Amino acid sequence: MYHSLLSSSICIPLAVSLQPKTTWTSTKFNNEKKVGSCTGVPRNFNMEKLQSGYLFPEIAMRESEHTQKYPHARLIKLGIGDTTEPIPDIITSAMAEHVYALSTVKGYRGYGAEQGNMELRMAIAETFYRDLGVKGNEVFVSDGAQCDISRLQLLLGSNVSMAVQDPSFPAYVDCGVIVGRAGNFQEKTGTYDNIVYMKCGPENNFFPDLSTTSRTDIIFFCSPNNPTGYAASRQQLQQLVDFAKANGSMIIYDSAYAAYVTDDSPRSIFEIPGAKEVAIEISSFSKFAGFTGVRLGWTVVPEELLYSNGFPVMKDYNRIVCTCFNGASSVAQAGGLACLSKEGYRALTTVVDYYKGNAEILVDAFSSLGLKAYGGKNAPYVWVHFPGMSSWDVFNEILEKTHIVTIPGRGFGPGGEGYVRVSGFGHRERILEASMRLKNLYK
Repeated sequence: MYHSLLSSSICIPLAVSLQPKTTWTSTKFNNEKKVGSCTGVPRNFNMEKLQSGYLFPEIAMRESEHTQKYPHARLIKLGIGDTTEPIPDIITSAMAEHVYALSTVKGYRGYGAEQGNMELRMAIAETFYRDLGVKGNEVFVSDGAQCDISRLQLLLGSNVSMAVQDPSFPAYVDCGVIVGRAGNFQEKTGTYDNIVYMKCGPENNFFPDLSTTSRTDIIFFCSPNNPTGYAASRQQLQQLVDFAKANGSMIIYDSAYAAYVTDDSPRSIFEIPGAKEVAIEISSFSKFAGFTGVRLGWTVVPEELLYSNGFPVMKDYNRIVCTCFNGASSVAQAGGLACLSKEGYRALTTVVDYYKGNAEILVDAFSSLGLKAYGGKNAPYVWVHFPGMSSWDVFNEILEKTHIVTIPGRGFGPGGEGYVRVSGFGHRERILEASMRLKNLYK
């Protein structure tokens, strides 16, 4: 039997003493029709600290509302970074062959190794880390980089401090909040008390001023960066590794867009001397192989990476994987092997070049309007500055007047205010149409 506290829409069991509690104050939540009845289980305090909804579902919701408002509009989606071009036949054929084999006695396979098919682990090491000293047993195959971000947060626990680029992929911060290391959120600054935000904007060439950066236990770093599209130089990454070594910090390096690098910027943190002693690298088949729905990624945890007490981080990560994960789909892994074959990789390079061509078209469109457009060279994203404007206002204006979905830069952190991220993922004719609509809006 329960009493309802009508003022806060919170139910409290009679048997539980009335202790001060943090209440949910979202207007949307309070206005929703309640179903069911309350249990005696309190909400995870850390979940209450998350701000609003996760960015990308929020964009999807607004997109849906816009479609309902304008049912006949030809919506162009340049927001969420989802690939659009078909996966090359040589790769899907390999997955299909694996699937059909599962229907035979000879070809059936059940559980595989939690760490991934060793053949695939070796192929990843050979393809992406040749001559960098990365061994197959240091590669852990997964169901995607974003899942690995969560597993690494679980691995490292709530008692370590963290730093992130600002702006950066929101999962780093949100996962940090969930595990309990973020502290309280400050509405005025848009930051969490216990997270160090490393400003990365055009004024510092999209790389943090490490001379003024506070020491933290872990540093999340993405290159090429999502959302800015900037790829750190070799010299910059050497500074980052040296900074981590001097401070006893650990780098979580996200290289999900490494296949888009066209200049001499490093594609892996392990190209930097000493990085294996301070860094973990996560990556993915999603954006270079079109596996956003297939789900396949990997994490490299070097044997040389040790905790402060000398215990190997790799052993703990292996335990996390074995405890929390039953291994990536064998079908997806068969596709991964095909991606890394000579013919498969060549076919994927063509698709990557296609998306980069899209990004170049978008950069040219914004530049022709006198707007500063960054990225689009080493990444599929274009980071566009609208001086003096709120990023959500720009997002709303573009959506309302051109029926184009973008992403407001503010969703990537306070450093994203005044920017929008525009994705180069899309069919070419849609990218060209979007360019024309944008030119007509801002001409």
